[in-house]
Amino acid sequence: MKTRITELLGIEHPLIQGGMAWVAEYRLASAVSEAGGLGIIGAGGAPAEFVREQIRKARAATDKPFGLNIMLMNPEADAIAQAAAEEGVKVVTTGAGNPGKYMKLWKEAGIRVIPVVASVAMAKMMERAGADAVVAEGMESGGHIGSATTMALVPQVADAVEIPVIAAGGIADGRGFAAAFMLGAEAVQMGTRFVAASESVAHENYKKKIIGARDIDSEVTGMSHGHPVRQLRNQMTREYLKLEKAGASFEELEQLTLGALRKAVVEGDVMNGTLMAGQIAGLVKQEQSCREIVQEIMTEAESLLEGAGLKWK
Repeated sequence: MKTRITELLGIEHPLIQGGMAWVAEYRLASAVSEAGGLGIIGAGGAPAEFVREQIRKARAATDKPFGLNIMLMNPEADAIAQAAAEEGVKVVTTGAGNPGKYMKLWKEAGIRVIPVVASVAMAKMMERAGADAVVAEGMESGGHIGSATTMALVPQVADAVEIPVIAAGGIADGRGFAAAFMLGAEAVQMGTRFVAASESVAHENYKKKIIGARDIDSEVTGMSHGHPVRQLRNQMTREYLKLEKAGASFEELEQLTLGALRKAVVEGDVMNGTLMAGQIAGLVKQEQSCREIVQEIMTEAESLLEGAGLKWK
């Protein structure tokens, strides 16, 4: 399946793995790239030298293109941006900020820049800044979310910009992939399903919670202070929402979640950790290798798209 995204990034399938903090390290990223998609290393809040090491390990594990997701609120964002250029990363996706200040550095290094956006206005701003594509991410996704759904956001962004659009949020199988393409996307980005991949370093307890999740098992915390996060319901979220309803300050609530993602991913604490996952978690039924996931999705999606009269060569 050839699209502007596969041509732009030099990948076989227009399928991108989300850059999830603590989960998306070099083993997962290289496995997705080896399967024909684009694996992404998630820098999250990690220090620059750790990220540089991850890039080098990914390069040793695969000769296929892979990317780096940079959370621009990271205190070491400047150093990480520099490391991406120096280490020859092919693709950078960004979140939690405007990457404009790094655009010249990355462009001169030959890096494809793909910001994650949650609105048409931000997509247009990123296009003007020189972005090569955008990820239009709906609120169905896990982690930090916007307010628009994927179904509403993707076609509006696709109509508003000339650069390719990648759809994210609520996609876990070939049906979601095909639907995203019908809305105007030229690739999809998935996170939740890859958390449960065999190559994912997420603790088995975390994977089991995703695999056992129902359609109603995710909820959003932080709506009142403008930092909404979607995750699976547990003891921590119940306490958080109770405090949030009572009017607790942002600082007080942040103390409750300090280090909570690490607790979930590394320690397997599914009661007090932050189990970031999208609404689509109910569709993830088993742990599979990245290659199995990619092949299954692409086989189903291509069949559906051809049946709809859309043929991709």
